[in-house]
Amino acid sequence: MLKSTKTDNAEQEGMMKATQQLHDLGQRLWLDNITRGLLTSGTLQRYISELSLTGLTSNPTIFDQAIKGADFYDDAIRRKAAEGKSGEALFLELELEDLTQAADLFRPIHDATDGVDGWVSLELSPLLADDTANSVKMAAQLHERAQRPNIFIKIPGTSAGIPAIEESIFGGVPVNVTLLFSREQYIAAAEAYMRGIERRIAAGLDPKVDSVASIFVSRWDVVVKDEVPAELRNRFGIAIAKRTYKAYRELLDSLRSRKLAEAGARPQRLLWASTGTKDPEASDTMYIDALAAPDTINTMPEKTLLAFADHGQVKGELPIDGGNAEEVLATFARVGMDDAALADRLQREGAQAFVKSWNDLMVSIAVKADGG
Repeated sequence: MLKSTKTDNAEQEGMMKATQQLHDLGQRLWLDNITRGLLTSGTLQRYISELSLTGLTSNPTIFDQAIKGADFYDDAIRRKAAEGKSGEALFLELELEDLTQAADLFRPIHDATDGVDGWVSLELSPLLADDTANSVKMAAQLHERAQRPNIFIKIPGTSAGIPAIEESIFGGVPVNVTLLFSREQYIAAAEAYMRGIERRIAAGLDPKVDSVASIFVSRWDVVVKDEVPAELRNRFGIAIAKRTYKAYRELLDSLRSRKLAEAGARPQRLLWASTGTKDPEASDTMYIDALAAPDTINTMPEKTLLAFADHGQVKGELPIDGGNAEEVLATFARVGMDDAALADRLQREGAQAFVKSWNDLMVSIAVKADGG
């Protein structure tokens, strides 16, 4: 006897991967990882086909670990070194080779969504974090060298980065704003994006230059884990994200945003970054489970992506009013946590960590170039 259609649908729903459920809710899943092995093995293509993956991000730490941890890059590094290349110039060639190949894998998604999705992110040298003029110059050069319409240039939302974001957007360079930790830092980045688009409109240029703004989540919980009561652990980052999401929805609904949309611009999307769980006693998918929201992106480490596909749960979506964010943040304030000061500290330390990774990366390349 045939089962009812209702039963069939229920079974299909139960079998649907959590990654597909998130995609259907309107959140895009990106991978926060890139290695030559992911590309050459076909693994990245499989994630695109099977896990609803629609984009990818990278950073100096990821590349440093990839070059140190495997031999995929050894021959290419030695060959380029023999051609007289070294240091940053050599690395940029490696990075562009990987990321343009990844961009080509995502290109069908990019084309099918009219450029909304299918993006790959390439980071500026973190040594430029305090240098507005050279950040603008290098962002334009990297975008030109990549020769792909679906590559974001990552620029940090630091005090020097904010004007660089505006100038780069005005110059037609798609930007992934990185190292954002708070609502206030997000709003500064969003306003820089809008100013760049408004200047393009005033100059008679195409207003369709895409951007995402990346809020780092898990580092909040790492930095306070030994300073708050047990009942508050692993709650700070999600509360900050909820507060920021409320500001994001308000900005999307603002008159300013509507005017830009009427002129043909697309809104800058909010992206959740640093969403791998750092606490071994907590759920390995807690940030993904908690931050399901339409019109956003979650870029996650490979381990987290696989864990979420295996046993993640989409229980609902973030409330557009931020839910209980302010109540939770008030609790943190009562135990001495100053979120504004911590946001500044996290951004500063994040920039310093990328500089360290960049310097380590240069050493790794030099060692490999010498046959190590």
